[in-house]
Amino acid sequence: VILILTKLYDFNLGAVTESSLWRSTDYGSTYIKLNDKVGSRTVLSYLYVCPTNKQKIMMLSDPEVESAVLISSDEGASFEKHPINFNILSLLFHPAQENWILAYSHDLKLYSSMDFGRKWQLVHDNVMPGRFYWAVMGLDKESDVVHIETHIAKGRAQYVKCRAQRCTEGNRQYLFPGHVDTNSLVVQDEYVFTQVTKAGRASYFVSYMRESFKRMKLPKYCLPKDMHIISTDEKQVFAAVQEWNQNNTYSLYISDSPGVYFTLSLENLRTSRGPAGNLLVDFYKVEGINGMYLANKLVDNHIKTFITYNKGQTWALLPAPASDVAGNNLHCILPFCSLHLHLEMVENPYTSGPITSKKSVPGIIVATGNIGTELSSTNRGMFITSDAGNSWRQIFDEEYNIWFLDNGGALLAVLHAATLIRHLWISLDEGKKWDRHSFSLAPLYVDGVLMEPESDNHIITFFGHFSHRSEWQLIKIDYKGLFSRRCMDGDYQTWHLHNKGELCVMGEKQIFMKRRPGNRCMLAQDYSRIYSSEPCLCTAYDFECDYGWERQADGKCSPAFWFNPNGGAKSCSTSQSFLNSTGYRKVLSNNCKEGGKNVYSPRRQVCRPRPPRGLRLSTSQGELSATVGSNVTFMVYLDDGDSLRTSIQLDFGDGIKITYSNLSRTDDGIKHIYRTTGIYRVTASAENSQGSDSSTLFLHITSPVERVYLSAPIVAIRGKEANLTVVVWPSHTRTLTFFWWFDNSSEPIITLEGSISYTFHREGKKQVITVKEFFRSLLLSFSPALDEHNPDIPEWREDIGRVVRTALSQVSGVSEKQLLVSLYPGLPTTAELFILPDEHTSSEHKRRSEEALETISDIFVTALNQGLIQFELKADIRIIVYMTHQTLAPLVDSNTIHSGSAMLMLLTVVFVGLAAFFIYKFKRKFPWIHVQTEDSHEKEPEVISTVGQNDNMTKVKLSEFPSPKELMAKDLETRSRGGIGRNMERIVTREFPNCTNV
Repeated sequence: VILILTKLYDFNLGAVTESSLWRSTDYGSTYIKLNDKVGSRTVLSYLYVCPTNKQKIMMLSDPEVESAVLISSDEGASFEKHPINFNILSLLFHPAQENWILAYSHDLKLYSSMDFGRKWQLVHDNVMPGRFYWAVMGLDKESDVVHIETHIAKGRAQYVKCRAQRCTEGNRQYLFPGHVDTNSLVVQDEYVFTQVTKAGRASYFVSYMRESFKRMKLPKYCLPKDMHIISTDEKQVFAAVQEWNQNNTYSLYISDSPGVYFTLSLENLRTSRGPAGNLLVDFYKVEGINGMYLANKLVDNHIKTFITYNKGQTWALLPAPASDVAGNNLHCILPFCSLHLHLEMVENPYTSGPITSKKSVPGIIVATGNIGTELSSTNRGMFITSDAGNSWRQIFDEEYNIWFLDNGGALLAVLHAATLIRHLWISLDEGKKWDRHSFSLAPLYVDGVLMEPESDNHIITFFGHFSHRSEWQLIKIDYKGLFSRRCMDGDYQTWHLHNKGELCVMGEKQIFMKRRPGNRCMLAQDYSRIYSSEPCLCTAYDFECDYGWERQADGKCSPAFWFNPNGGAKSCSTSQSFLNSTGYRKVLSNNCKEGGKNVYSPRRQVCRPRPPRGLRLSTSQGELSATVGSNVTFMVYLDDGDSLRTSIQLDFGDGIKITYSNLSRTDDGIKHIYRTTGIYRVTASAENSQGSDSSTLFLHITSPVERVYLSAPIVAIRGKEANLTVVVWPSHTRTLTFFWWFDNSSEPIITLEGSISYTFHREGKKQVITVKEFFRSLLLSFSPALDEHNPDIPEWREDIGRVVRTALSQVSGVSEKQLLVSLYPGLPTTAELFILPDEHTSSEHKRRSEEALETISDIFVTALNQGLIQFELKADIRIIVYMTHQTLAPLVDSNTIHSGSAMLMLLTVVFVGLAAFFIYKFKRKFPWIHVQTEDSHEKEPEVISTVGQNDNMTKVKLSEFPSPKELMAKDLETRSRGGIGRNMERIVTREFPNCTNV
C-alpha cells in the first residue's frame, strides 16, 4: 500500500486551499482518490504512519480550517474523524506501544493519547519545542514515562519526569538538582544529558542508566562553549565540543561507558547550520564496519577528509583513485593531495544524500567528493570503495543520487541536478560497469525516489513533474527482471577487512562474504555477511588514552601537564583496593585479547592508609548564594586519602552538623535547607587515623552574586599599606557588606566598599601568607605557542606555574619548596619566579643564605638563557621558558633602605562576606627608574632624584646601567598592569621634559 497526500498552495492567499489523499494497493500501478472518505471540504496538512504498526494511519487537518485528527486502522481504507481542542505542531509515537502518542501544540503544551488519538489529556504546559521524550524500554521502570524540559524563566528550565496520564504536580519528579539551561535536555538510549551555565561558563551533566547526574569531565582546559551529542551507540558517547579558542569548528570527544570521562579524538571538525539553525557536524559512521568513521577536519584553512578504523584513535587522509572516470592518471600523492568527501546529512528522505553505506553490504561506500588539496563545493564527482576505504574509484564526474537495491546487491544512480532527465543507471558489479535505462518517454524533473528498504520487493517509484505548472507524475519501476534467479553458495566470494594491509581491525581479523560482482542473482535478505572472525593480540591503538592522558607521537599515552595520575582517592571510596589506570582504557566494542603481561589494562592496587589531603567543598551548582528555603546540595571531594576509612563531618554554620562514616556515603551530595538569611560559614572536615583536613566556604543566603574577582599583590613590604580591590559580578545597585579576614583572625573587618588598605606587621609562616626576610626573583616569558593555549583563568595559571616550578627544580636540584612561580593574567603569558631561603635559615646564617640565593639565581639565569627549562604542553608542543630580566627590587632586605621585611603572597589572604575568596590588588613600590635624554651621550648623564613613591627613593646615574632603552621599556610595559607605569610616566614627564625613552 502506498499513500500520497498532495496539497494545492494558493500564492495569492498565501495558504493551502485544497488537499487530496491518494491510495494504491498494487505497489503504485493504480491510485484511488479518497477525498470522499475523509470529507470533501477537509483540508489535510500532515500524514503519519505508526512506526510499530504500519496499518495504523493518522492524518491532521489544517488548523486554519478545523482542528481534527483522522484515524485509520486498515492502511487508509477507512477513516474516523475526531475533533480536538488544540492545534498539533508535531507528534511523537511510542517506540513499543502502537496506540500511545505525544502531541505538541502551538501554545507550548504537551498532550498524550493512549488510544491512538481518539482522546487527549494535557501532560504539561510551557514545554520546550522538541524537548520531550518517551520512556526507553528496559531503562525506565514504567513504559508510559515521559521526560520533559519545561520553561520557567528567561534562559532557565527544569527537567521533569512523570507518567503520561498522571503528570500532576504531586506525581512529578525533578531528578536534576536545580535549574538547567533551556533547550539542553537530551534523552537518548541509556543517557540523559543536560547543561547548566553559571557566570558565562557551561557545565554539562549526564545520567547513565537512569542513575544520579554526574558532571561530565572534559580535559581541564577544554573550557567548552558549546556541546552537541553526536551518537550514543554501543554505550559510549560521541560529542562535538566547541572549545574556548574555537569559532567555526568543533572537536570530537569520546567518553567511557557512563559518559562521564571524555578524551579528545579529533580537533577542528567542520560544522555548519541547518535551515532551522541546528548544528550539522561533518562526521559519518560507516555502516557494517565496526569502529570505522569519516570526518572532515580544518587543517591550515583547508577542509580535508580523514578516516579511522579504530574508533577515533588514529586518523588518516583518504587515498585518491589512481585515475579519473575517463581513465586519465591523476598523480595525486599523499599527503599533498587526497580524496575529500561531502559528509553532511540531508533531511529529504526521498534523496540519497551525499554519502551512502549499508549494513547489508559492508565495505561499500558511495560518496560525493573531489580530488585535490581540500574539499570543494563546486567540483563534485562520485566515488566508490569496495574494500572499506582502502582504495577508491571514480564512477561519475557529476553529482548523482545513488541508492542500494536488492539488499545492496545492485546500485541505482540518478543525476542530481535541476534539469530534465529520462535515464537512470544500474550497476551489478559495485560500480565498475553501469547500464543506462530509460524510465520515461518524456524528460522529467525528478523530485525524489520512493522505495521500501530492507524488503524483498523490487519496486521503486519515481515522482516529479514535466514543468513547474504541470501535475505530479509518478513512474513505477519493477527491477526484478534484472535478476535471473536467487543467489546460491557458489555466487558468493570472501574478502578480508584491513587497514592499509593491517588485518587486525578493532582487535580482530574479519573475513566478509559478498556476491561475486556481475552475478545476476538476487541476494537473500538474511544471508550472513561475516564469514569468520578471529581475535588479535592487543596493541596500544586498541586502547584510547584514559582521562587526563594524551596520545604522544610514538603512540604511547602520557599524563597531561595538569593531571595527577597518582590520585586514586575516588577509586578507594568503596573497597579495600582499586583499579589504577595505566593511562589506557580499552576501546569499546574492540575484541582484542591481551597477552600475559597485560600492560594496558588497569592494575588492582591495595588502598594504603593515607591521611586526607585536598578536601574540597562546593555546592552542586557551584553557586555561593541561595534563596531562603531552597534545598542547597553540598558536594565534598577528596583529592587524596584513604576515603573508605575517612569520616566526614559537615558543619552547615547554622548550628546543625552531620557526620558520615566514610566519603562514599556523600556521593549524591548532602542536602540542607536554610531558614533565615545571612552569611553562613560551612565547614567540611575529613579525619582518619593518619590525619585530617578541612575546607570552608561562605554561603550568602538570598544574594544573587555569581562571581567575585580580587586583585592581589605578589610582593608587599612589611609595615606598608597594601591596597586590596574587589569586583563583583553582576554589578549591584544596592550596598553590599564585605567581610575581610586577616592573619587567621576570627574577627573580620567589615566595609561597605569593595576596597581596603591593610598593613601587615607580623612575619612567619601562616595558613595563607609566607613572610620572608629576603628573597630573589626573576621575570619569565614563554614560547609564543603558550599564548595560543592560554584560556586566561586562574586554574590554568596555577597548573602552568606548578609545571614550571617542577622543571626548574629538576634542572637545579633546588627543592620545590624554595620556588614559587606566579603567572600574570592576560597576554602575552608572563610569570615571576621567586626563590625563597631555606625554611630553617637562622639569623646568624643570613648572609650565607643570601649568597646561596645569589648562586641559585645565577644557575637559573644560565639555564633560562640557554633554553634548558622546558615542558611539554601537549603532544608535539614543547614550551621553552626564558628569562625576561631581573625585577627592579632584586634583593629585598630589612638592612637596606627598606625598613621592613618583604612578604610573599602565596595565596589569597581574605574572604568576602558574600562567600567568595578575594584576590587583592596593590601598587608596587619601585626603588629606581631609568631615563635616557636626547643629549645624555654628549655630556654628563643626569641624575634622577625624585623617582619613586613616599620614601622609596634612590639616586641612580644612567651611565651605571647598560642599554636603558632595551632594558627598561619592556619592564615598564610589564609593570603597568598594576597601574604603577602611569605614575612613573607622570614623574618622568615632570622631571625630564626632553625625555625620549623610558
